[in-house]
Amino acid sequence: MIRRATLKDIDHIMEMTKACAIYMIGQGIFQWNEHYPNRTAFEQDVARDELYVLIIDRAVCGCVVISTHMDDEYIPIEWLTPNNNNIYIHRLAIHPDYQGKGYAQQLMSFAENYAKQNNFSSVRLDTFSQNKRNQKFYELRGYQKLGDIYFPKQSEHPFHCYELVY
Repeated sequence: MIRRATLKDIDHIMEMTKACAIYMIGQGIFQWNEHYPNRTAFEQDVARDELYVLIIDRAVCGCVVISTHMDDEYIPIEWLTPNNNNIYIHRLAIHPDYQGKGYAQQLMSFAENYAKQNNFSSVRLDTFSQNKRNQKFYELRGYQKLGDIYFPKQSEHPFHCYELVY
């Protein structure tokens, strides 16, 4: 089941994203760290009604942010559609114990269906340039890689921006 997150979910989400960070670091992917993702970001996501959780056996096993806000880092990207009717995906995570079972696909389908049902022109996101698995995941879903942005508190490596147009 996918539902909107509440503040009560934040502790579980933080545990899950910490487990994801440890798992990625173990794979040599230094995408998430002590600065990101953080509690404040998730609390703001809940306040804006943009954070969704995947519940399996009554436990939070995944999350995704579906936002209409374009971060300043995205401004230099030459997007395929105008910047006025888009969805932005952030902080997609599946607990390592549940990865490889199609749950990330389920969350992305949920986000993409949300975009279609609400007549958004595209879905935009970024993923870490060193995370080849994520890049393949989005490219197989039809996303086009458009350019790079940087988050210095996360990594010296760029993040690739992607867009799926409807």
